[in-house]
Amino acid sequence: MLLLTGEYEHIIDDKSRVLISNKLRSQIDAEEHGSNFYLVLGANGILCLYPEKYFERLALAIAPGTTAPDEAVGFERMSFALASKIELDNQGRLLLNERLRKRAGLKDQVTLIGVRDHIELWNSENWEQYLTDNMAQYQKQMSQARQVVLQKESREL
Repeated sequence: MLLLTGEYEHIIDDKSRVLISNKLRSQIDAEEHGSNFYLVLGANGILCLYPEKYFERLALAIAPGTTAPDEAVGFERMSFALASKIELDNQGRLLLNERLRKRAGLKDQVTLIGVRDHIELWNSENWEQYLTDNMAQYQKQMSQARQVVLQKESREL
């Protein structure tokens, strides 16, 4: 199972490279999920890094006949056009091409966050604003999740 967690602040250097923290990379079983990544422009224009084998499963998730043909073609077109298979350099850095960096609105200060099955790259100030805007909802959801787990555990006793 893939369970990426944490937030890590980094700087995009003058060669458009950003370090992918070893603390994040070590959470990925390379044998199960691959040692390379796909860089994808994801939901809400956020750049996402998916371990290669996991992304390949995602890209094939919409099987023919499960959605309208036009929607399936559109999904495939966007999924593959906006994804790039990448390798990190020997120091664990990712080279960001200018087009994707511009589309994602990334400046020099970035925060990488583990989001279960992928890594998201955020402008640090946008991430902080997202936290501010969504903290109350998160706290409510965390409390509800704890209650569900505690109730389940008490029934199992």
